[in-house]
Amino acid sequence: MTVAPDGPLARVGALVMGILNLTPDSFSDGGQLVTVDDVLRCAEQMLEDGAAMLDLGGESTRPRGTAYGAGAAAVDVDEEIRRVVPAVEAIVQRFPEAILSVDTYKPAVARAALEAGAHLVNDVTGLRLFPEMAAVCAAAGASVVAMHSTGVSGQMPHVAPASDIVQTVGDALEAAVAAAEAAGVPGVAVDPGFGFGKTPDDNLRLIQATRSFVERFRRPVVVAVSRKATVGIVVGSSDAPAPVDERLFGSVGLALAAVAGGASIVRTHDVRPTVEALRAFAAGWGG
Repeated sequence: MTVAPDGPLARVGALVMGILNLTPDSFSDGGQLVTVDDVLRCAEQMLEDGAAMLDLGGESTRPRGTAYGAGAAAVDVDEEIRRVVPAVEAIVQRFPEAILSVDTYKPAVARAALEAGAHLVNDVTGLRLFPEMAAVCAAAGASVVAMHSTGVSGQMPHVAPASDIVQTVGDALEAAVAAAEAAGVPGVAVDPGFGFGKTPDDNLRLIQATRSFVERFRRPVVVAVSRKATVGIVVGSSDAPAPVDERLFGSVGLALAAVAGGASIVRTHDVRPTVEALRAFAAGWGG
């Protein structure tokens, strides 16, 4: 969380955050990590492949809309803790050097995961639903990734009206950063929320505007495009999007575009291809 927003690492050598979905209903890989052993095998592979951090989530935030139909089912706090905390504890014990993020917007889940050994919180609501999340993170000395979205879990729209998506997202993230800093959170990264309440054109505009977010916030910018519906449209078409399992190259391509604009953390399901692409990009760029 200390990548300089204007340095060469931010331009061409972003860190990779591997996604570990501990859910039965995530849009691309739900139900694959059922046991703690499954989680450990996946975590080990991602770390060997070059992940700088791992992001564990116990509730899908699949948005509702034409791409995926109904939004993800809400999960109560106890169930989310049951899914996440044993996984965090197991990874901490097996891979104590790993940097762990918990993907949650619920303060109680965040507190439990941080107590179990997680290091930061990835809040997909940008502290919007539960502002007290900032105090939980500050008390634990944990950093926060504040992501832009609209709606609530299970009802987050895939498309919501916005006359100027870059301004809308930037203003919302600015409020989240201010709230986190006021609470004493030691580090804040921002995520424009590709795919949450945006049209495909909006999503691409956010990628193109990465540099403006870097310059506005002067802190790490996260790019999280992996396997999302807009990627399917980019490599296919609006009428015939590429299926989820054919979105790897499109996901890497859009991530590299954001990294060229200054994004410094790439959140992905596909760690090794992303790490290799970033290495090649850095070598070709001269970074």
